[in-house]
Amino acid sequence: MKRIFSHVRLLKPVIPMLALTLCISSCKEEKKTETAATEPATTIEKPAALPTVHPISHATAVLEWDGTTIYIDPVGEASAFDAYPAPDLILVTDIHGDHFSPETLSALDTGSARLIVPEAVAKQMRNPLAEKAEILPNGSETEAFGLTVTAIPMYNLREEALDFHAKGRGNGYVLEKDGTRVYFSGDTEDIPEMRNLEAIDMAFVCMNLPFTMTVESAADAVLDFAPRQVYPYHYRGRPDVSDVNRFGEMVRAGNPDIEVVQLDWYPGEAY
Repeated sequence: MKRIFSHVRLLKPVIPMLALTLCISSCKEEKKTETAATEPATTIEKPAALPTVHPISHATAVLEWDGTTIYIDPVGEASAFDAYPAPDLILVTDIHGDHFSPETLSALDTGSARLIVPEAVAKQMRNPLAEKAEILPNGSETEAFGLTVTAIPMYNLREEALDFHAKGRGNGYVLEKDGTRVYFSGDTEDIPEMRNLEAIDMAFVCMNLPFTMTVESAADAVLDFAPRQVYPYHYRGRPDVSDVNRFGEMVRAGNPDIEVVQLDWYPGEAY
């Protein structure tokens, strides 16, 4: 009996160790199985190549995107567009002369182009432009040349600026193709609809007083929705407050992962 009890005493410290070893082995197997089960079955495709942007002036730009040519707010001399293909798609944001020019639109080759505008712009058009215009209200979307075009609100928040851009009158736009998303703000302040944007690859954001917003407001909004790239535009106004270099500094300091791209929107001017 003494010998038997002696063996039991020898085994007592071994039994818990054996149980612990079996538990660790079992837990490792369970963890391995759980990890395998939660791994994604497929990889997420990277966004398609970004469109090429040609700044014309102020709020006016030409985008070339996978064979589609897009004019944003074409105004000014039609000769400014001579270097680019005729438009497939034209987007107008607002009724003001730095965004909408019937004279420019009539002088351009728009024969095969789709023309997407807010209702307020369409009301100021005459035929044949009026017949061609497609009205896209805030919050609505349409398809054009493989792109999804969504109308984003653009308006003022400051009491003293409410008459400049009333809510519901004009459109910002988000263009999306193959997972790549491009945003043009139009004339706006740092409204919730802009701050709530998601997965934007290229953001064109305005900043000029008294009509839109300060560089501080613009930078704060950009840091909120965090686009992959941001392009300051539409900043002609008071040079003392439309300091795009300051805007870039604030964005980079707040989020160095956002690339600030500064194009020459005012050739020959001191901006």
